Amino acid sequence: MNPQLTDKQTLIRGLGLIAAVSIIIGNVIGTGVFLKARVMTCNVGTPTWVLLAWVAAGLLSLAGALTYAELTAMKPEAGGEYVFLRDAYGRASSFLFGWMQMFIAKPGSQAAAGMAFAIGLNDFLDKKLEQTLFSFNLGSTPFEITTLQLVALMVILIFTTLNCASVSVSGQIATALTGVKIGLIMFVSIGAFIWVTGDFSHFSLAATGGTCEGVADAVKVGSPSYTFIGGFGAAMLGALWGYDGWNNLTFVAGEVSEPKRNIPLAIIGSTILVIVLYIIANVAYFFVLDPTTIASISKSSSVGKVVVSMFFGGGANFGAGVAVALFTVGLMLSSLGTLHTSILSGSRVPYAMANDGLMFKPLGTLSITGVPVKALLVQMVLAMILALSGSFDTLTDYVVFGSWIFYGLVTSSIFVFRRKYPDLERPYRAFGYPIIPVVFLLVTGWLLYITFSNDLPQITEGISLISAGNVGAGLKSFAKTSSFFGSLLILLGLPVYYYLNNKGNRIVESEE
Repeated sequence: MNPQLTDKQTLIRGLGLIAAVSIIIGNVIGTGVFLKARVMTCNVGTPTWVLLAWVAAGLLSLAGALTYAELTAMKPEAGGEYVFLRDAYGRASSFLFGWMQMFIAKPGSQAAAGMAFAIGLNDFLDKKLEQTLFSFNLGSTPFEITTLQLVALMVILIFTTLNCASVSVSGQIATALTGVKIGLIMFVSIGAFIWVTGDFSHFSLAATGGTCEGVADAVKVGSPSYTFIGGFGAAMLGALWGYDGWNNLTFVAGEVSEPKRNIPLAIIGSTILVIVLYIIANVAYFFVLDPTTIASISKSSSVGKVVVSMFFGGGANFGAGVAVALFTVGLMLSSLGTLHTSILSGSRVPYAMANDGLMFKPLGTLSITGVPVKALLVQMVLAMILALSGSFDTLTDYVVFGSWIFYGLVTSSIFVFRRKYPDLERPYRAFGYPIIPVVFLLVTGWLLYITFSNDLPQITEGISLISAGNVGAGLKSFAKTSSFFGSLLILLGLPVYYYLNNKGNRIVESEE
């Protein structure tokens, strides 16, 4: 162990208000605002309902943010949600949350962001970057290694290295890249009204005959099995993916300066700002394109890019080409911003777990600059493995369901803390308590139920196939369900927890 490090060394509070806001917005704004309008239009059919789904998801996220603001200001410690669950419900629940975040959610997010940058760079270079270096079979599953994956590995390595510097440097980088994200949304949104001839009559139309590529029949307008409740639930889940990340400041709460003031302001203010930006962007989309056109956009493209391609007359126009190039570069930088803030916040979870004796002790040590470098390096390796495997998209789909289970548990902890510790200092008290937390929990439960209901036919089919002896086909059927596998990934952490807990709540001392 480094002789300059002591057990008393703590994380440095080097993140000011602007940096704290940047970490949240940097995690939240990614590709969702440019991609999800297509699927959501297929889910609900009209621009009005798409906008209402964005508003409803934004208000739900804000309700969660209002509750999280009280919890985080009350307990401004590294690990955030992990700490809240531990202190409210015990070590098992917090370990399962940390397990999912450490091994799947955060590395998967980083792998996806790294690949998003590589794909954007490939588009910018007119598809000249994509080459298969070699391929192989692992059992019956084919794998290939491409130059795109190598680019993803490179940016994951670079931004992990940057995060090994002081937290104040990481905060400055997050602020700069977040400025790019906001600028990109405003470029698309304002440009749609200035440089394109649009029509507000599009808001009175519905998506009829849209191709809706890749959208399941159960949540696609016009299909025989479609129900509006299921479709609106699916649209909200899509919007929530776009808002996901509003909770990330909790992970680095131990490094925020003036936490009693800055944490509530950052969590609530950034969530409101993102809602406004998303609504403006989606109004711009439907001003330029009618619902059927949006529903027919290829899943390999984005609504944002299609809108930008129409700037200055569109087509082969030089101005339109420049606009698309700027959009592509902006999207690449936006993905780097997501990667950077995810690396920064994600590494604090294994740090907190290690200090509780529920992860390997070296992950709980700090460098001379007060940064958990070993936790950062382990996280980097896991992200690289997922980037090479190509399975991160599937894994993160499963984790969305599991994440909302924990969002509900964390939000419910406010009632536990209010009852058990009524005199604990609360620099900020949740607005609308207890009504807003209750509404958040009810809507979260409804969304989880809708997800399970939409998955039920596949789960039933999987059970039937396995009962008939066709195990392979049954597992493939299960693999299409986020609710089943999201729950399974969480439960897989239980044997690991009991193993570590039976070691006397500490990893072997010889590892120090």
